[in-house]
Amino acid sequence: MKVIVEADGGSRGNPGPAGYGAVVWSADHATLLAERKEGIGRATNNVAEYRGLIAGLQAAAEVGATDVVANLDSKLVVEQMSGRWRVKHPDLITLRERAEELVRGFGTVTFGWIPRAENAHADRLANEAMDAADGAAPEPAKAVSPAGWSGAKGAPTRMLLLRHGQTALSVDRRYSGQGDPPLTELGRRQADAAAHYLGARGGVAAVVASPLQRAHDTASAAAKELGLDVTVDEDLIETDFGSWEGLTFGEAAQRDPEVHQAWLRDTSVAPPGGGESFDTVAARVGRARTRIVSEYGDATVLVVSHVTPIKSVLRMALDAGPGILYRLHLDLASLSVAEFYPDGGSSVRLVNQTSYLE
Repeated sequence: MKVIVEADGGSRGNPGPAGYGAVVWSADHATLLAERKEGIGRATNNVAEYRGLIAGLQAAAEVGATDVVANLDSKLVVEQMSGRWRVKHPDLITLRERAEELVRGFGTVTFGWIPRAENAHADRLANEAMDAADGAAPEPAKAVSPAGWSGAKGAPTRMLLLRHGQTALSVDRRYSGQGDPPLTELGRRQADAAAHYLGARGGVAAVVASPLQRAHDTASAAAKELGLDVTVDEDLIETDFGSWEGLTFGEAAQRDPEVHQAWLRDTSVAPPGGGESFDTVAARVGRARTRIVSEYGDATVLVVSHVTPIKSVLRMALDAGPGILYRLHLDLASLSVAEFYPDGGSSVRLVNQTSYLE
């Protein structure tokens, strides 16, 4: 008998109160054969997702299945069980071995990724299990700021700030503002590497990106790994560099020496040709930050943008003066993390991580 297994798992806090859900359907997806759900205490998203798969395979064996199609919205579990990705974390190695033992008990098992919307039944069961786990053991971080020494209260909106991958203009270190060059081949590989890292990390509730192609393509790679859609926010677009667009630093300095020198010292100065000052950029990025905090509350949101908008968010989180914009360095496809708390507090937990690109 052939069946379809759908499984999901989650963690509120990653790690935090965790649970899984699993469903076994007939091959035509018309008859529900089995359901499983369980709270598993404090665990990560990935552990919960593996536990959901294991429960689903066990349930399939119990109803007499000989062949299984296993559909999950966890790209990480699908790729690892299919043998295309290595398993590095010790907890996941043990769980994958248990899942493989169960797989060997069937004639065939195939793994496929499905969007979260198509995994609604298992997702609902997993959330019911997490509700029970959360009620039994409330997560302290929900009530007290992880940055407790700062005195901030409540659970923050955590922004994972990802810069886009390489373009032809970034190869030559040219001003690349609101022009729309695509990612290079290396840029696509950088986007994929960041996406794999973020998919394995998990815990992301939404992906918000600049409308420019280089940022949107970088965001789309991550969103695919996370099983999410990309929401575009126009205020996350890069600075308009006016007539300096496409020029190198030296070419802009030679063309407009006085304005360029002033621009390097004063964030209210705009590039010639209708460009934007850093103050103007900060104002619109501030609007985007407010919207994200208001809409997503105490969730983790992946924000894919450009150098100046990301620096502006970090500056807001640090409550720093304008000079920091000239001192922060952000590599292509780098990740930074800023948190904004309900009481107005904020913190920066990471700046310019690139280890996943090596």
